[in-house]
Amino acid sequence: MTEKPRSGYTLPVFATASALAALQWLKQRQAIAPNAAPEMIASVMVDLINPDRTVEIAIEQVSGINETTALAITRSDPGDNLDLTRNTPIWALVELSRGARELFSNPYPLTPNPSAEEQITLKGGEGIGRIVEAQGKAAIYAYARQLLQGNLARLLTPEERITVTIILPEGRQLADRTSNAAFGVVEGLSLLGTSGISQPLSASGQLDISLEELKEKIKQLNNSPVLVFCIGENGLNFALKLGISPERLVKTANWLGPMLVEAGTQGLREILLFGYHGKLMKLAGGIFHTHHHLADGRQEIFTAHCAKIGLPTPVLQRVFAQSTADAALNYLRASDGENGSNWVEQVYESIAQAIDDRCQNYIYNQIQQQVSVGSVLFDRQRQIIVKSKIGTKLLNQLC
Repeated sequence: MTEKPRSGYTLPVFATASALAALQWLKQRQAIAPNAAPEMIASVMVDLINPDRTVEIAIEQVSGINETTALAITRSDPGDNLDLTRNTPIWALVELSRGARELFSNPYPLTPNPSAEEQITLKGGEGIGRIVEAQGKAAIYAYARQLLQGNLARLLTPEERITVTIILPEGRQLADRTSNAAFGVVEGLSLLGTSGISQPLSASGQLDISLEELKEKIKQLNNSPVLVFCIGENGLNFALKLGISPERLVKTANWLGPMLVEAGTQGLREILLFGYHGKLMKLAGGIFHTHHHLADGRQEIFTAHCAKIGLPTPVLQRVFAQSTADAALNYLRASDGENGSNWVEQVYESIAQAIDDRCQNYIYNQIQQQVSVGSVLFDRQRQIIVKSKIGTKLLNQLC
C-alpha cells in the first residue's frame, strides 16, 4: 500500500505565525518591568480557519526592534512537496500603536468595536510580489489576509492598532524560478491559497492519486476519445474561460510522462496539452517531469528551435542569455516588430510540433499505442501563442 505523502502548510500560515510571535513579544514587553526581557517564544498556535483546525508552528527567532516594534522569523515547511519555498525564511515586522494617542489630532472618535481591517494594516515588504494589474498592490490574497487578521485581532484591545509587514528575503530570487510573472505578479512571491494545508501535489505518493483521478475521468467520458491536460491551475482556469467543458479537463501537476502513458493505457486516443509556454516547452526537449527541481532546459530548448529555423548567431546568443522564457519571447517579439520578421510564429510552431512528436513517441515507446497529442501554448497575458496542427483540430472540436 502506498504511504500517503505528508502534507505541510502554505506560506500564509508561516507569515501569520511570524506576525503572531512578534505581536506576542510586544504584548509581553508591555506587561513586564521596563528592564526585564520577554520570555522566549518557541512556537505559536495558528487557527487555519480553512480547514477548521489549530496547529502549532515553530518560531525560529523573535526580537524587539524598539518598544513598539518587533520582528519574528519562521521557516516554510510545505510537507512532502517538491516546493521551492521549502525552508525559506518568512519575516514579519509588527508595529504596535494605541489609537488613544491619536485622539488629540484626530477629530473622529475611535470605533468602540473596530473591525480587524480597521485595526490591522497589512503590507508587503521585500520579496512579496506585486500585482501588475492592481497598480503594484502587494500579492497578499484573500485567504492570507483573512488568516492574518483573524489570528492577530484576537490579541488586540479595541484601542490598539498594528501595521504588519511581511518580508520574504529570498522571495525575488525564488520568484525567478516560477511562472509568477507570467500571470502578472512581479518582484517576488505571492501569499496565495485558499487553505492552510499544503497538499503534496508534486510528491511521488501523489502520482498514484492523480492516476486514479485520470482513470475515473476517462470512465466518465463514455468512450469519447478526447481529454485536455491542463498544466497547472492557470491552464485549467484559461481552458474553462474558453468554454471547454469541465468534464474534458484534467489538471495535471508535473507528472506528465506517467499521465500520458496511463491515458493511452486506458484507451484514450486524443489528448490536448494546454499550458503556459514556459512550462509546456520542456516537453519539446523530452523532459516529462516538468518540476524545475529535476530538470529545466528552457533556454536550451528555445535556443535550439531558434537555430533550427535559421536565426542569426547574434540572435541565438541573445535568446540564450535571457533569464526566462517570457524574456526570450519578448525579445523575439521586439525583433519581429523592428524587422518585420515572423520569428515568434516560426519558433513556436517548431516547438509545438516537437511537443506533439515527443509526447506521441513517448507513449508509443512505453506501451506501443498510437495516441494523437496536440498542444496549445499561451503567454503571461493568457493569450494563445501557438496551436499545433493537431492542437488546432482538437481545440476546434472542444469549443
